[in-house]
Amino acid sequence: MDLNQLEAFAAVMTLGSVTGAGRSLGRSQPAVSKAVGDLEAELGYALFDRNGPRVTPTAKAFLLYEEVERSLVGLRSIRERAQEIAREEVHPLHLVATPALASTIAPAALQLLASDKGRAFPEHVHLRSASAEQVVHAVLHRTVSLGLTSLPVAHRGLDLHWIGEAPCVAVVRADHPLAGRDKLTRAALRGQRVITMSNRYRLRQRVESALGEDSQLDVAIDTNTSFNAIMAARAGLGVALVEPATAYGMPIEGMVVKRLAVDIPFYFGVVTPYGKPVEGMTQSLIDAVEQAARHTLQGFVKRDASLHDELL
Repeated sequence: MDLNQLEAFAAVMTLGSVTGAGRSLGRSQPAVSKAVGDLEAELGYALFDRNGPRVTPTAKAFLLYEEVERSLVGLRSIRERAQEIAREEVHPLHLVATPALASTIAPAALQLLASDKGRAFPEHVHLRSASAEQVVHAVLHRTVSLGLTSLPVAHRGLDLHWIGEAPCVAVVRADHPLAGRDKLTRAALRGQRVITMSNRYRLRQRVESALGEDSQLDVAIDTNTSFNAIMAARAGLGVALVEPATAYGMPIEGMVVKRLAVDIPFYFGVVTPYGKPVEGMTQSLIDAVEQAARHTLQGFVKRDASLHDELL
């Protein structure tokens, strides 16, 4: 398989038609069809069910697409870097983070770097959000300079520089009966419709362990991002129990952030590829992430990376 085939496949997957993919890539429709057909012949299975000009991806196509898109991102980065070297530009920053950190701590850290008049800021910054598992994958494959992810993260191919800890919070509507409380106790949350994370291997597990001690926690809605949970609470669907980065870093009018009487720690880490020297702009970004976290997260504590297993 070659780059031409992979780009054609990714374009058809994204746009849903061969015609649209051809327009996006600047190729003819027959050329895109041939590239996809050649790829299918090489793989030995169909990627699309055809129905006139429109196509429907097969189950195998969805499984393949994620890996192809990751590879294309890496190839585009190589192409862009080669052009930047020719223009003698400062090396761009490639940063990937979980949604909560990508929308709050990461931009705040980049703003700190940009405001430092004594340091050249890159012409290009690549910032994208991804699941914790995808962040790890990107750092392991060295397609990014730095990753910010929730913990645990114990892969051998990563260097964990430090651990950030801050207490989780509840977010409710300003007119909610609990909005006037100083802190929300287990008793106060009992009987409330709770909205929280769905991933039981990360924050959800700690939420249930801390709040479900006396009785089963009534999780009415679970979701994959804290922003979704907060917006569901804004719609009057319950009380959002979330990590503090989204709650404090993305304040929403009409919503109130409440501390919890029981400690539910949110842990996140700063990771780079194992053994790769960290210097220059990357080291400055690591320092800026710490500054941004201290400014944004109430109760933030920086912990040594060696405490990973003990904390988690």
